[in-house]
Amino acid sequence: MKRQIQTVVYGAALLASLLSLSACAPLIVGGAVVTGVMATDRRTTGTQVEDESIEIKVASAVRKEMGDRIHLNVTSYNRQVLLSGEVRTAADKERAEKIAQSQENVKSVVNDLAIMDISSVTQRSKDIVLTGRIKAAFVDAKDLQVNAIKVVTERGIVYLMGRVTPREAKRATDIARSMSGVTKVVRVFEEISEQELQRLSRPTK
Repeated sequence: MKRQIQTVVYGAALLASLLSLSACAPLIVGGAVVTGVMATDRRTTGTQVEDESIEIKVASAVRKEMGDRIHLNVTSYNRQVLLSGEVRTAADKERAEKIAQSQENVKSVVNDLAIMDISSVTQRSKDIVLTGRIKAAFVDAKDLQVNAIKVVTERGIVYLMGRVTPREAKRATDIARSMSGVTKVVRVFEEISEQELQRLSRPTK
């Protein structure tokens, strides 16, 4: 029954975040991110597949060992892995990082697991809705390529990942910080130049 209640709450929150996005934008739902697809991903197709595989392998390996001792979200972008959520002890936090780092193709790990009680279903639902609102604001901004930036939210802390220019990084950060309910913005960006952005934005033949 508890699992059924959680499913209903998450479904309602996700629906709310979807409805908050621009109605004209195609949508992809994956992990903790709701993305309006307005431009091509700045990773190669192979890297995108690799990142998805990394997320699954890391999450599976950590949960197999730690079970309910951890609330874990794994986000991989260009083989850089972000661990977010909550653990009960510093030892569990350290162990989760070691497990993640040991997985094939992982380049680096950003471990932002908080040592505290596991977050509530209500809090996670709020985080899902907040992620949707931030993505919608990115769509409205017009000067950001929305699916170049991953957004993950934990307890009101917003993590931004992607390959972006300094201009885009500042713009996305300013938008996220302006949103009601955001307590902190953590940037996990891979910086590229404006010239590199122009190259990546050229249509492929």
